[in-house]
Amino acid sequence: MGIDTSLRSTGVGIIESQGSKMIPIYYGLLKTATGSPLSDSLLYLRTELEKIIAAHQPQVAAVEGIFFARNVKTAILLAHARGTLIAQCAQQGLPVFEYEPRRVKMAVAGYGAARKEQIQEMVKTLLHLEKVPPHDAADALALAITHLHNRTSIRLNVTRPI
Repeated sequence: MGIDTSLRSTGVGIIESQGSKMIPIYYGLLKTATGSPLSDSLLYLRTELEKIIAAHQPQVAAVEGIFFARNVKTAILLAHARGTLIAQCAQQGLPVFEYEPRRVKMAVAGYGAARKEQIQEMVKTLLHLEKVPPHDAADALALAITHLHNRTSIRLNVTRPI
């Protein structure tokens, strides 16, 4: 399961591997209302992720690593959401792995500075989806793809759980 954390639009994507084939199981967005209290938004994210985990039983979660943010308030809100989602995964017994954004872009698009639209198109192609998934859902699926690729590659490249 990949999770693209955000306070207002968290992407979640679950894939399964069957041999060398990747099968999309679920993808979507956890959207919170603009202006809703932080506590309500975090509770919603936790509760909805709990439901998704219960419904689809993923074995592991992958999240995007912390990156530099110019706006301190945005960074703090993101950190709240990220912490809530990581804690929910841990509570459900899922190991959580972290991947740098450039590494995800390299794994999916072959280019560490790929644009969002390129990631969306590559996710669509790699998972044989009929349509391009929304940005945040595509990013979540890209995280899941990255972890799957990493898991099946040389052991020295495996990112440690956080």
